[in-house]
Order: sequence, then structure tokens, then C-alpha cells
Amino acid sequence: MVVSKGWNVKEAPGGDRMNAENPRSRGSHFSTLVLAAASIVGIVVCALLAEPFLGAITWAMALAILFVPLHARVETKLKHPNLAALASVLTIVLLVVVPTAFLVERLVEEAASGAASIRTRVADGELQRLLEAHPGIAPIGKWINQQIDLPSILASLATWLSNAGATFVRGSVLQVAEVLLTFYMLFYFLRDRSAVARLLHDWMPLVSADTERLFQRVFDTVHATVYGTLAVAAVQGSLGGLMFWMLGLPTPLLWGVVMSLLSVVPVLGAFIVWIPAAILLLLDGDWGKALILAAWGGIVVGGIDNVLRPMFVGTQLRLHTIPAFISMIGGLALFGAPGFILGPLAVTVTMLLVELWAARDKLNNRKQQE
Repeated sequence: MVVSKGWNVKEAPGGDRMNAENPRSRGSHFSTLVLAAASIVGIVVCALLAEPFLGAITWAMALAILFVPLHARVETKLKHPNLAALASVLTIVLLVVVPTAFLVERLVEEAASGAASIRTRVADGELQRLLEAHPGIAPIGKWINQQIDLPSILASLATWLSNAGATFVRGSVLQVAEVLLTFYMLFYFLRDRSAVARLLHDWMPLVSADTERLFQRVFDTVHATVYGTLAVAAVQGSLGGLMFWMLGLPTPLLWGVVMSLLSVVPVLGAFIVWIPAAILLLLDGDWGKALILAAWGGIVVGGIDNVLRPMFVGTQLRLHTIPAFISMIGGLALFGAPGFILGPLAVTVTMLLVELWAARDKLNNRKQQE
């Protein structure tokens, strides 16, 4: 009997050879299929188990990536891993959670008071008198008044914002639980980041160089999303809100935050707020304020993106406007708030995987030609 790899070769009577498949080979293929099926089922079950914690996992991962340099410095001062991770988490809480909670509370209160103020002005006919003072646009105001019950809409908005403010101040159980889970996971992401990196390296079905490219793309995407998008948008909103405050316009904090949110979305921007505000100032006869606001919005607020984005991001992430828009808006629609990070991550990682497959395909074609 001669045994070769994968086949059992027998000497048959008369010198004929008869090849038969090795039963062990059939068992090996079956075991591989069972293992693959069990792995897929296990991955799906794990994904379903993790789904309720998706927000906490996403924010913990993002914060860990952003604050690793800070934690590395803390580790040089505090040699004990647990103590260093705890100190870093407490520092991040002071830097992120406390200012955010204060800003949200003040924002909702200002939004409610601003909506109530606008409702009162509309109910008193102030907006209508302003439009009638300019015959060229008076028909527009008349049409709006006929088609939309603006006082009722603003009254409902003011009530909703007031209730939302009370909810934010109290905080729901789920919101508090997600915040606590985020920082609980952040503690271990910081403390055990080396072990996590090694584990992911072992699990990735890629060569070491491709795994490093994948990790680098994830880091770059998180940095670009937070620094290149959120930070720039925050600066634009702050500058716009500052000018609203200096010109004595109502609810500058509210409109500053609105400008920040609009600056985040590709193809939109802070101009959606400051251009109508400048027009209203013109209609009200405040030519000086209107010109100042228009110049500030067009030159400073609009141009700050071209100055800060290269400084914060460099060439880390350069998505075309269309995939950037789809990744952000689609991510928010699919995952909620965590989608702001998960959406761009999904797009950029998928693009990298397609690049890796294309590179392998070219390499295989080159080898076949040789």
C-alpha cells in the first residue's frame, strides 16, 4: 500500500491502481465546514449580545484612541497600571463630561427661552410689520402667514425644548448607564491596550503589514472625524456665536451650536444661519451689523476650515464629499449617535479591504503571467 497526501493508492490485482478518497480527508473537510459554520453563528450571536452596548463600546474606543498619548504620559508618572488607567479616566471625565453636561443644560434652557421670545414676537405681529415695511418681500410674508401657523409651531417648540431641558438636567437611567459603561470600558481599553492589540493581530486573517495598515486607517479615521470634523465645527460655531453675542443678537449660544452642527455635515455649513441673520438685520435697518456679520461669517467662519483642518488632520483622511456625506448621515440613521464614528469607519475600512483585494489580485495575475 502506498499512501500519498489526500489519497489512498492501492495495488489491485493485475497491476491496476485504484484511487479512492481517504475517509480522513472527508472527515477533515466536514470538520472544517462545521468549524466555519459554528464560527459564523458565534460571531452573529456575539454581535447580537454586543448590540445594546454599541454606543458605549464606540465612545470608549474613540476616547481610548484620542487619549492614548495622555495616558502614556500618565503611565510614566504612575507605574501601577490600574492607578494610571483610573487617573486617565478621571481626567477624561473632567475634560469631556463636565463641560458637555454644563453646555447641554445651558443650551436647552437658552433654546427654550429663545423659542418663547420668537413666539411672542410673531404673536405680536412684529415679524409681519417688519415684512410689510419692505413692499418687495411683503408677499412672501403674507404667503408664509397663510400657509404656516407659525405661532403654534413656535409654541410647541418652546414647550418641547422646556421639557427636553428638564430631561437633560435629570438624565434618564439609560443615558447614565451608557455613560458609566463607556468609562468602565475605557478603563480597560487604556489599561490593556497592548493585550487587545496583540489579540486583534492574532485574530485578523491578514498578514502583519496589512493588519497594521488596517489599524492605522482606524486610528486616522477616528482622529479625522473628531479633530478634523468636530473640532473644526466647534471652532466655527464658537466664532459665529461670539459674533452673535457681540452684535447683541438673541440666544448666541443656541445659534453657535446650530452652526457647529451644520458645519459637521458635508455640503452644509454655518452660512445657513448667519446669512438669514444678516438679511434680517438688513431688513431691520441695521446696515452696520449686517455688514459686520456677513464679513465675519464669509471670511472668518467660512475660511477657518481651510486653516484648521490641515493642521488637525493633515492627509490622514481625504474622503470625497459624497462618501463623506453618506458615511456620516447614513451612520447616524443606522446606528444613532455612535454612527457619527461608525459610519466613516465602515466606509474607510471597507475601502481599505477593497484595496487589499485589488492588490492581491494584481499580484496573482503577475505571478500567472510569469
